[in-house]
Amino acid sequence: MPIDFSITPDQRELQQSARRFAHQVLRGVAPAIRHLPTPDERFLATRPFYEELVQAGFMRRLVPAPFGGDGQGMVEMAVITEEFHAIDVNVSLTALANLLGLTPLLIAGHAELQARCLAPFLIRSGAPLAGFASSEPGGSANFTSPPPGEGVRTVARREGEHWIVDGAKQWVSSATGWDGRGADVLCLVCRTDPLAEAGQALSVLAAERPTGGWEPDCFRHVHSFDTLGHRGHLTPRFSLQGLRIPAGNLVGPQGGGQALVEASFSGTAALVGVMALALMRAAFDFALNFARTEKCGGVLPILEHQAVGYALADAKMAIEAVRSLSYRACQAQDIQAPGAHELSLQAKVFGSETAVRVITDLMRVVGVNSYDHALPLAGLLQDALALPIFDGGNMGIRRRQLHDMMRAPGYDPLGASGGA
Repeated sequence: MPIDFSITPDQRELQQSARRFAHQVLRGVAPAIRHLPTPDERFLATRPFYEELVQAGFMRRLVPAPFGGDGQGMVEMAVITEEFHAIDVNVSLTALANLLGLTPLLIAGHAELQARCLAPFLIRSGAPLAGFASSEPGGSANFTSPPPGEGVRTVARREGEHWIVDGAKQWVSSATGWDGRGADVLCLVCRTDPLAEAGQALSVLAAERPTGGWEPDCFRHVHSFDTLGHRGHLTPRFSLQGLRIPAGNLVGPQGGGQALVEASFSGTAALVGVMALALMRAAFDFALNFARTEKCGGVLPILEHQAVGYALADAKMAIEAVRSLSYRACQAQDIQAPGAHELSLQAKVFGSETAVRVITDLMRVVGVNSYDHALPLAGLLQDALALPIFDGGNMGIRRRQLHDMMRAPGYDPLGASGGA
């Protein structure tokens, strides 16, 4: 069987287009938000850059072609993610989070609901936002846990032709929108049957923002986290009280929420590996150029020293390993290979943890000046530190998923490698 790691001419053209956009537009994000004191101010300051991304057609690229967009698969999304994330994580993550927010609808939404919710993301104007509201205050690693465990605590009860939702969510990208009154679409993970077993207790409801936003008495922006990295990307906490959602906005079957959550987070795992790749790529480019040009008080550029050369070689090998695994996982998702989910989980865990280590090692190459935000490495490390703990934490969720696979009676250790 032939093994080909090249990208197609169309993907190469997309790569160059995304790279140009990142250098011409997204490079301006960091200076625009650097001195703003609050997360809300920083997020709002990214809106003009985000609108340019929409106008350039990249939002349509994130919506798969069968649903009216221009997206051709996970490899294509990986190409965009790498180019964007290597320059700016903030607008890049806001755009990519829309994909996660819309994924439950793409997987299980009925045609009418899909058409309504996807419509704002298919036009090349505006600044539409979508979020997948899964995580809750108190932690959600055990979101399926039945009583006496708490699991998902947001509750939806059926009253006539509506669901009435009460609860709280947090760490949901862009959930409160640009004005604090809600994103255009929120897919809410709710407990719809308090007495059901774990596999049938949860459902997903699509909340569509009304004109002008949700009323403060039913949707309240509680807090915006002032995060270590991703300084211009908003991940707020919000509360819901008596939020009314039409019964027809149930996504998939009632009680099918657990499977839908797990399926939605499968593809994003591979993209986290690509995010890690992009951050390492940016860090390596800086460190290599530094080593080529700086003498640090000596006679020769520090690249001439073995210790520096070996450290850079080790970093580059790790970067290429993450690249191969992450892109392979994306390609496996595209062709629906049997091992796609396992590869995606591996890409997420290995890529995210490797990024933290590699960027730290590259800071050692540059020395103490890398600790100053005048150089990019400190900021890249801050952004990388989020990767092992978001999108399903490596310890609480992703390794558990891999463990569960290996515990299954029919697990084939060669299945994901194609060697079965």
